[in-house]
Amino acid sequence: MTKRRRRSFSPEFKAEVVALCQQPGRNPASVAHELDLTETAVRRWVTQADIDARVRPGMTSAEGEEVARLRKQLREVTEERDILARAVGFFARGTR
Repeated sequence: MTKRRRRSFSPEFKAEVVALCQQPGRNPASVAHELDLTETAVRRWVTQADIDARVRPGMTSAEGEEVARLRKQLREVTEERDILARAVGFFARGTR
C-alpha cells in the first residue's frame, strides 16, 4: 500500500464534507470514497465538528488555537528569561 501525499483542506471544504456526512443515508465512509478522501480524516472532521457544536465533550478548535498560542508565548518568554539570566551572570562576573 502506497502512502498518500499529505494534503490540506480549507475549513469551508471540511464544513461541506461534514454537512454531507450528516445527511440521511450518508456516512463518512461513503462520502470519503466519493471525494477520494481518507475515511479517517472525514471521521476526524465530523468528530471535531461535534465537539465544536458542544455535542461531544472535548477541546474545541478555538480552545486548541488558544492553547497553541499560549504555548508559543510561554516558549518565547522562557527564552527571553534565560537570555536575561545569562546576561546578568555575564555582567556580574565583570564587576568583581
